[in-house]
Amino acid sequence: MNYEPVIGLEIHAQLLTGTKIFCGCSTKFGSEPNTQTCPVCTGMPGVLPVLNKRVVEFAIKTGLALKCDIAPYSIFARKNYFYPDLPKGYQISQYELPICEHGYVDISVDGVGRRVGITRIHMEEDAGKNIHGAEVGYSFVDLNRTGVPLMEIVTEPDIRTPAEACEFMKMLRSIVRYLGVCDGNLEEGSLRCDANVSVRSAGLEELGVKTEIKNINSFRFVEKALEYEIKRQVGILKDGGRIVQETRLFDSDAGVTHSMRFKEEAHDYRYFPDPDLVPVVVDDKWVEEIRTTMPELPEQKKKRFIEELGLPGQDAALLADEKALAEWLEEAVKLGANPKNAANWLINELMRMLGEDKTPIEDSRITPKHLADMLALIDKSVISGKIAKSVFNKMYRTGKDANLIVEEEGLVQISDSSELESIIDKVIENNPNEAERCKGGEVKLMGFFVGQIMKETKGKANPNMVNELLRKKLAE
Repeated sequence: MNYEPVIGLEIHAQLLTGTKIFCGCSTKFGSEPNTQTCPVCTGMPGVLPVLNKRVVEFAIKTGLALKCDIAPYSIFARKNYFYPDLPKGYQISQYELPICEHGYVDISVDGVGRRVGITRIHMEEDAGKNIHGAEVGYSFVDLNRTGVPLMEIVTEPDIRTPAEACEFMKMLRSIVRYLGVCDGNLEEGSLRCDANVSVRSAGLEELGVKTEIKNINSFRFVEKALEYEIKRQVGILKDGGRIVQETRLFDSDAGVTHSMRFKEEAHDYRYFPDPDLVPVVVDDKWVEEIRTTMPELPEQKKKRFIEELGLPGQDAALLADEKALAEWLEEAVKLGANPKNAANWLINELMRMLGEDKTPIEDSRITPKHLADMLALIDKSVISGKIAKSVFNKMYRTGKDANLIVEEEGLVQISDSSELESIIDKVIENNPNEAERCKGGEVKLMGFFVGQIMKETKGKANPNMVNELLRKKLAE
């Protein structure tokens, strides 16, 4: 019997606000434990939450990007559960009436497109963090994260493979980073993914019993966790067993999921409207004001890179995925660089170097102007492509301008025909046997002579002129 996976994702995105969702405490990451708290976020008796307007704006902006309907009226609810890092004994979230609903994201894996529906986007506060100290035999609670604003983005069960789930996560991360609403840092927990997965007999419409895999913190782990869980569920069904609805954790070291607890149903949380918060009312005017601030999104930019800049689809997708890369390329083109050449150097040289050094492009010593100036030197035949690589490496290490490096190191390309003829004559004279064989039809020896000439000129000879003059000399 063939089985088909059915996958839905719940993504928590931490919003890039300076203060928390219901109080004025800082959201800065990495501060000393319990230094960014107040009576509101620690749940002291008698305090009242006040909604951060920026959180609503970010949720609306994300909803527009994901083609959602923006609710004119939404409410906050209390989600009741007890855990040490939840000081109030409940989490302020949204349930029946969220801020955004009914959107979608289009993805493509191996050339096959799929539309993934967005069930809802809702606003909520984060919980604190438990720190387990095994060496001392007890745990600590850091409440700095309590009240940090989150968006939860919930998909329809439209995803069918782990690869599609991974691609959806990458697409969503790219979108929220373009919007400036979340930094998408999976390692710091700014973007966290829970995956709901079930399997069913191929061809059936009825969904199987699902399990939820909690807090997956990398694209690779999303794929690996789902692959393992699908295999585990199929194995149980083939052996005549049944799947139990539960929450599981992914052990990235062992590559397996472990049972954490039986899955709670929604009614176990005893949701009810929060009496301390008024409804969120969003009128059309506000939505349209936010719409006017929307940037060009990754898919739009990719399409424009292909149509207007003439980039290959793969290059356009790679560069459009990261806003900083896309803007870097656009600035280089604006300064006069040929788009294809600029993209080639950016992808094959600069991105490789930055990756090896684990440096973001924002911190690169090479600026778009550096690259545009260097490409102009190549176009004017001042330097060759080979010399350009050396210049590029020096720009990367020092941050110096290409013109200055060429001037300081005497790297100007030799394009004087008489000087080149003299060097070619010398090389032919030093290699008479090879010259005769080349004249006799061994064309591959042309490469040998070009190499010798480049060696003689320390790579500074104009390669086009060398080839042209060499052919004439060997034809005499």
